[in-house]
Amino acid sequence: MTLKQVKHIDFVLKHGFIGFMLSVFLSSTALNAQRIEFDGQIQLQANQGLQENSSFFWGGRYLPEFNFESEQDSLQSWSVQVAANLNAFESLTSAQQFNTDVAPYRAWIRYLNKEWEFRLGLQKIDFGAASLLRPLQWFNQIDPRDPLALTNGVYAMLIRYYFKNNTNLWLWSLYGNQKPRGFDLFDSSKTKIEWGGRFQFLVPKGEWGLTYHYRTTDFTENTLIDYLGESPEYRLGLDAKWDLGIGLWTESTYIKRTQPIGLFKHQFLSTLGADYTFGVGNGLHLIGEHLISSFGAEHAFENQASHVSAINANYPLGLFNSISFLVYHQWSTNQNSMVLNYQEQFNKISAYLIAYYNSNQFEAAQQNEILYTFSGPGLQLLLIYNH
Repeated sequence: MTLKQVKHIDFVLKHGFIGFMLSVFLSSTALNAQRIEFDGQIQLQANQGLQENSSFFWGGRYLPEFNFESEQDSLQSWSVQVAANLNAFESLTSAQQFNTDVAPYRAWIRYLNKEWEFRLGLQKIDFGAASLLRPLQWFNQIDPRDPLALTNGVYAMLIRYYFKNNTNLWLWSLYGNQKPRGFDLFDSSKTKIEWGGRFQFLVPKGEWGLTYHYRTTDFTENTLIDYLGESPEYRLGLDAKWDLGIGLWTESTYIKRTQPIGLFKHQFLSTLGADYTFGVGNGLHLIGEHLISSFGAEHAFENQASHVSAINANYPLGLFNSISFLVYHQWSTNQNSMVLNYQEQFNKISAYLIAYYNSNQFEAAQQNEILYTFSGPGLQLLLIYNH
């Protein structure tokens, strides 16, 4: 059997199962239907680089979304969300390129009652205290430079239990999610189950979280090491945040891979952050974070750590417009990335005029498969219509 045939069978099984699951649910709950909605978001984007030989890039994206909810009674409900990602973009260079793509964006079914939640399918799983440099971004690729915070989901089963004191327990299992997410250096095995959990609890003036995850790392297509097999990988995360007049938080991840793969067997990432709104004009909101990351063959602190800092400033000019500035600085290479974003809100349209500079060697802000980012200086216009 060829690789192309295997990928086709995997696609049919995965998406066929989701379609079957949704059709069974809809037919079994039709009589209790309380809400059916069809929403969508249309995005138009144009980008012009400002350095020599830069190309003009333009295109559009449509995210249609279907939502169905059935309330069994006042305390429990079933719901379904199905969304797609349809996009077409063109790069006007000497070798003109036009690309189109259609992909699932969300496809999940959820049961919710007073104490617990069960969700199955293609979904977004997100947690942690940090907002710019995120060691706990294990299951998505949200880039702070993206004003829409778009990210692909993961195929997963998620269970959350809510205690009466606002403590909550998360349990999850993932399958069929091969591509790197967040600060991942390597792929996940597409044929092995991932699993883990999280315990989140309140403390005076704040909140703590303890998180664990297990996956099998696939090194087959990596370019960092010579090892081309697989390795079990264990992750332990800790995050905390407090409101002490100013917001304070920390977020850390320790990763261990069991195979002798050299420098990347042990990995540690930790972020310390704070935010405050100054009483200047309409209110100037500042966020600052600092990330420390290190690797090693014997332990995570074997080699010199790398440091990245990020600052985000946001100022509302009025009720319907604002301006923000985001800067990253990588201390070891003295590299910077900067984004200046002006936003104007109309009736159903949001407009973003963005000026940016991205270093060629900057790696702290993770790109994802949805967001198009470009190196060097440039200008970008983004128009969003929601229906």
